[in-house]
Amino acid sequence: MNGGLWRSVRKAVVVAALLLLALPPLVLIVYRVVPPPITPLMAIRSFEGEGMRRQWADLEDISPRLRAAVIAAEDNLFCRHFGFDVEALQEAYEDWEAGERSRGASTISMQTSKNLLLWPGRSFVRKGLEAYVTLWLELLWPKTRILEVYLNVAEWGPGVFGAEAAARHHFGTSAARLSRRQAALMAAVLPNPREWSAGRPGPYVQKRASALDRRMGQLGPLLSCVGGKP
Repeated sequence: MNGGLWRSVRKAVVVAALLLLALPPLVLIVYRVVPPPITPLMAIRSFEGEGMRRQWADLEDISPRLRAAVIAAEDNLFCRHFGFDVEALQEAYEDWEAGERSRGASTISMQTSKNLLLWPGRSFVRKGLEAYVTLWLELLWPKTRILEVYLNVAEWGPGVFGAEAAARHHFGTSAARLSRRQAALMAAVLPNPREWSAGRPGPYVQKRASALDRRMGQLGPLLSCVGGKP
């Protein structure tokens, strides 16, 4: 490869890398005020033939019970960290070093980044991009917007996305009118919504929902950034 061609290739790579780095914050600036029209996971599920049931709901139209239940289930320190639960990440790393199954260390901010802009998977590349997007997410969005978007893009069953569509699908009600038990059941299935059902819960989901119900009442000031009591 001659010098001129090599310089052209190197320049193209640098430009592509800069564009890749600039794209997430630009998209996040737009999505801070505009509801995301679709996510990569929604497109994948639709392509797989599952369809896409969703209906945007502003945070004030989502029951405080569900907000509390999701924080209790997914990220107790959501209101206090800056996108990453350092202690949980350290424990997950120690589990990985010991060859044990890693405990979940993904925060709501990290999951929002993944669901919004990235693809499913556990590769180091995907996780690295997730961390990069999460930094920008926390810089550009308030916590209320992070939770609002998360609740609207999360998968709650095959082809079911967002709290409003999930509440109607599983319980025949709106996200605003969810009972405490219904909210706990919805939060309980988030780790595996394609295998577990909030509307037809098995023994494990029932037990997990009961534990979340108790935990919701113990969060107190840990819910300060999202408003409302469960």
